[in-house]
Amino acid sequence: MALDTEKIIEDLKNASILELNDLVKAIEDEFGVSAAAPVAAAGAAGGEAAAKSSYDVELTEAGQEKVKVIKVVRDLTGLGLKDSKDLVDGAPKNVKEGVSEDEANDIKAKLEEVGASVTLK
Repeated sequence: MALDTEKIIEDLKNASILELNDLVKAIEDEFGVSAAAPVAAAGAAGGEAAAKSSYDVELTEAGQEKVKVIKVVRDLTGLGLKDSKDLVDGAPKNVKEGVSEDEANDIKAKLEEVGASVTLK
């Protein structure tokens, strides 16, 4: 027995809300499923998508070894010497924005290694 998909769709279009509600209940009872399950799964997936996926690396303080910090900032950002110095002098300032967690932790480690204080946002 082949399903007449077009006829089923036409019947659904012409059905009232009460009839559709009864149909959903009948399908749930017959097949032991819940119409709410896909909605809950979609909500859970949306919550995971809202988890933090990108970070901003903020230089909060240069520390005692300012020259070393400037060199590391220059290597990490590709900025020129003057721009790197201005960034370090202007702390707190973002060194990089919108990077992955791994990259953010790597940048943080490199800057802290030379005595800088860093925050991930």
